[in-house]
Amino acid sequence: MALFGKKFGRRTIALFWCAVVAIVSGVLISLELIPVLYVLATLSLVVLLLIVAFADLESVGRDVTN
Repeated sequence: MALFGKKFGRRTIALFWCAVVAIVSGVLISLELIPVLYVLATLSLVVLLLIVAFADLESVGRDVTN
């Protein structure tokens, strides 16, 4: 996994995942599988909310110099 991160930058990996999501969404819309798209959107929002809920945001961007 470290080799994958070194070979490609964070922006390239993010653009790759955006392209994958766009292609999957386009295929689901073209096949008229809208209920599956609703389920995937709901699950992705739940995962995003769980990531935000368990994120440790207290120490982000804070230099501790006492």
